Amino acid sequence: MESRNFFSFFFLSLCVGLLLLFTFGHLPYAPPYVTDLLDCTTNSAWCASKYHFQSKPPNNHVVDKNHRNRNHASDTPHHPLDPLTVQELNKIRTILSSHALFNSSAYALHSIELKEPDKPLVLRWKKGDPLFPRKASVISRAAGKTHVMTIDLATGEVSEHQTGNHSGYPMLTIEEITAASLVPLASAKFNRTIIQRGVDLADLACLPISSGWFDEYEKNRRRLIKVQCFSMKDTVNFYMRPIEGLTVLVDLDAKQVVEISDKGGNIPIPKATNTDYRYSTSQELRRVIRLVNPISIEQPKGPSFTVEDGHLVKWANWEFHVKPDARAGVIISQARVRDPDTGDLRDVMYKGFPSELFVPYMDPSDGWYFKTYMDAGEYGFGLQAMPLDPLNDCPRNAYFIDGVFATSDGTPYVRSDMICVFESYGGDIGWRHTESLITGMEVREVRPKVTLVVRMAASVGNYDYIVDWEFQTDGLIRVKVGLSGILMVKGTPYENMNQVFDGEDLYGTLLSENVVGVIHDHYITFYLDMDVDGSDNSFVKVNLQRQQTSPHESPRKSFLIATRTVAKTEKDAQVKLKLYDPSEFHVINPSKKTRVGNPVGYKVVPGATAASLLDPEDPPQKRAAFTNNQIWVTQYNRSEKWAGGLFAYQSHGDDTLAVWSNRDREIENKDIVIWYTLGFHHIPCQEDFPIMPTVSSSFDLKPVNFFERNPILRTPPNVESDLPVCSLVVST
Repeated sequence: MESRNFFSFFFLSLCVGLLLLFTFGHLPYAPPYVTDLLDCTTNSAWCASKYHFQSKPPNNHVVDKNHRNRNHASDTPHHPLDPLTVQELNKIRTILSSHALFNSSAYALHSIELKEPDKPLVLRWKKGDPLFPRKASVISRAAGKTHVMTIDLATGEVSEHQTGNHSGYPMLTIEEITAASLVPLASAKFNRTIIQRGVDLADLACLPISSGWFDEYEKNRRRLIKVQCFSMKDTVNFYMRPIEGLTVLVDLDAKQVVEISDKGGNIPIPKATNTDYRYSTSQELRRVIRLVNPISIEQPKGPSFTVEDGHLVKWANWEFHVKPDARAGVIISQARVRDPDTGDLRDVMYKGFPSELFVPYMDPSDGWYFKTYMDAGEYGFGLQAMPLDPLNDCPRNAYFIDGVFATSDGTPYVRSDMICVFESYGGDIGWRHTESLITGMEVREVRPKVTLVVRMAASVGNYDYIVDWEFQTDGLIRVKVGLSGILMVKGTPYENMNQVFDGEDLYGTLLSENVVGVIHDHYITFYLDMDVDGSDNSFVKVNLQRQQTSPHESPRKSFLIATRTVAKTEKDAQVKLKLYDPSEFHVINPSKKTRVGNPVGYKVVPGATAASLLDPEDPPQKRAAFTNNQIWVTQYNRSEKWAGGLFAYQSHGDDTLAVWSNRDREIENKDIVIWYTLGFHHIPCQEDFPIMPTVSSSFDLKPVNFFERNPILRTPPNVESDLPVCSLVVST
């Protein structure tokens, strides 16, 4: 009987596991209904179209429903940085199938990506030139070892590279994440424990969690992962129903249970009450009176941007290349802005992307201490990117870009609607001035601020990250990160704070009965290869310093001066932000000057951020030493892309941005890379239950003496005839 129950449970769990593979981190919620966005009618034919939902104007600005989820089988690259196509991935799979390494043993392909041509070649390439030979970089595991290979797609030649002595393993594949979640089910001890906790095996949801590195089980150099489980009974929000204290250590390669730790038998599983957040299924939510009427920004003449060949975006005075990436999510390349005076496209940034995300939880107990995720290097930020939801994630007239990736055996698949591009207007002002009435001059000049947004949302398990690259007509690039989704919570015996003993630390906040939201941090480190009017740039710290006036010099006692210091080496450019030591951080081209003699430049403008407070010798902080500073500057090296190292999984911190920077290479008037870390301290509160409203922060890349004058001076104001008024029509 026990055997029959086990196999029944195993079948159900397998089905659940397959379901989670496709829905992991992307639990459904109801968008506004189409009927919320009524037809509009004027004399304009544009307004007469039904809903105006993803229609396709003649100039091909916008993708229609046929483009979304379209077949990519015939795609071909048009730009040296275009990602690998379906055809190319199939060819790579064929080439590898005849390679000796993949014939003699089981293997997994952890990463297949374009091996980009050398930067100088890309910079010299012009549209219409032939593409450089296409090559792929492949990271695989076979025969218990990690292999890094380059494949020449034209010749079929495969060359292997040494990985060095660095610790760590490649990014997890989706397949082994799913397989790891099923491993505990083969353990009779585990199954008995689940039943003893009062959980029906059919209601079980198990998730694999990266184990970090704490020098445990390191003698045998095993790839390990930890699995924790939840109850799905009566809710899709199973994260709010943890089976606390039960942790299974799994060997990823052997697919075997190494250890089961069960230290939470006295902790009840939280109830499902009030945990469901779906509008479509909750009668309670649907009874709530709508606080805000539906809103849509209409564009009578259509969007102002174009997307050429699926990746090259042109809008207003900007031009740049967009590429989906399995690890980084979105990569922005060759961002150039047009000079309003000369008409020339000028280089701003060669490449920018999220390099690593570090998320440490602040609970030292047995079931929590290891939760110190590196979401890009361990799970793949792009692999966890989910299809964006029209009208909610992205507005009307958005252009959607699909990602094409490969499974662990090399089979290509499409992540549809992974990126959207759209124009945004929230009533902001580009510039304005109204002359005071006392002058007798009737002057009022205002310009609206319309921006272009490139957006991606990744659901890494429970958390959702929204990453925006926002381009403004004044030359500014704003990089914004939003955090939403569901908290990772801890089960507790307490139902009210009056039950907590004085001095007892919950390591978080009691959010609901038997539910604690654990304190944690988020750090997102961005790679920014700035090429300000060319590749040879310098990093300048501009410090504001107080000066005292001399006796009888002025009625003032003090004033501020700006002191400029050019960083000579990488250590000179390590920056910890300080409120009472204000500075600006400029990237300049010392060989290019404005007409009045200032070096042209861009500056990094920090926004609200956070610094890591962990002990530098704490193993998680060793691995994430790239968060020790908010700003780093390194000499360009094409192999130094990932702040946590090429192999972040179970790494020891021996191949990080901090290690590279401490080489102290020269960076004055060199090709340099800026690294900026955006940080959040998160002390959960009840408003984060059962799903958290988005919290955001950002930083800017802003022109500083880059233009001769205000670059949007020529922007015309809106007039009434530009914006036809649409009236509501209730369809029958």
